Amino acid sequence: MQKHNVTYGDFTIEREFKAPVTRVYQMFADKQAKEQWFRGPTDSGENQHTMDFVVGGSEFNSGTFHDGVTHVFRGRYYDIVPNERIIYSYEMYLDDRRISVSLAVIEFVEAGDETRLKLRESGVFLDDFDKPEHREHGTKELLNALANALGA
Repeated sequence: MQKHNVTYGDFTIEREFKAPVTRVYQMFADKQAKEQWFRGPTDSGENQHTMDFVVGGSEFNSGTFHDGVTHVFRGRYYDIVPNERIIYSYEMYLDDRRISVSLAVIEFVEAGDETRLKLRESGVFLDDFDKPEHREHGTKELLNALANALGA
């Protein structure tokens, strides 16, 4: 019999980008722009991505890793204030197994010609398939990919 457990985790990441708020925000709001950086490592380069960036809209992203395991992101948008904030929840899956459920808030603050981004996340990690520190590390890697896509 499989042991079931829950681990709770919260983290905040603050990051500055050498790009105006409108451009950084657009990298989250526009499907084609987001596809430049919001993806997991895949050998085949194959990702499925759908996105309806409106309050009540959803996002789906999946990719298969070299070991054959498919990683899936399923999100729902709850609050969008253009160039200021995005609030969404999301579930992560490994194949068909849900491994976490999270609530995330992204704030965009103008800092001269740059953008200060603050990302806060509160998650529930299920049955030891993921851990808060792994999610925080992965989120930092995604923000590195965002910086590369911005050229910042």
